[in-house]
Amino acid sequence: MDIFFIFLLIIIAFLYASIGHGGASGYLGLMALFSIDPLMMRSSALILNIFVAGTAFIIYYRGGYFKYRILLPFIITSIPLAYLGALIEIESQLYKIILGILLLFAVLRMLILKPGKKEITKKVPVVPALIIGAFLGFFSGIIGIGGGIILSPILILLEWANIKQAAAVSALFIFLNSASGLIGVTQIGIVHDSDIYYWIIPALLGGLAGSFAGSYKLSSLRLQYVLALVLVMASAKLFLF
Repeated sequence: MDIFFIFLLIIIAFLYASIGHGGASGYLGLMALFSIDPLMMRSSALILNIFVAGTAFIIYYRGGYFKYRILLPFIITSIPLAYLGALIEIESQLYKIILGILLLFAVLRMLILKPGKKEITKKVPVVPALIIGAFLGFFSGIIGIGGGIILSPILILLEWANIKQAAAVSALFIFLNSASGLIGVTQIGIVHDSDIYYWIIPALLGGLAGSFAGSYKLSSLRLQYVLALVLVMASAKLFLF
């Protein structure tokens, strides 16, 4: 079981990093499948998020895709509210329901939004970005994600960034929100799973490989379908058990 867990962890880190994500929703789904204590899932996913999203950001930044002007209005509100959201403790069954819905959203993100070649340069409007950042930060802190799974589709669909720019911006957005959220959950005494130290290196390796793959246009579409199936199974488990 441990070997299978590590194998899936590497795949999840690879796929999420390839699109500039830390993979928290995937890690949470994986932990749900393996019946890890929900109380430990938030902090564990945030720790993995920090390492993988940080790696993805470095790779995409070196590729020249990061645009600071796109990120700034979102993080002004998201970082403090990710911390505040992390201070909120929710009942275990409610957490499972919210997480199950989030995982289904992640599946839709992977199956519907496909990479394209359209170059977009629309300016990000400040007020809507501040509002979106606040919502994503607060929600991310409560659930234990970085918010990129929602931010990147918004950036692309509203034509505020192209695929590569969205990946680079989302990676740093996730890193900063995850760090803020982790500080919050630590302060209220939530601990991470004791096996987290065995998960970091495999996640880092998967994230590093995925970042290079995404940055240099290596397709991972088939593996995305495998990951989508895993997340659907995890979501079903959260709803039914």
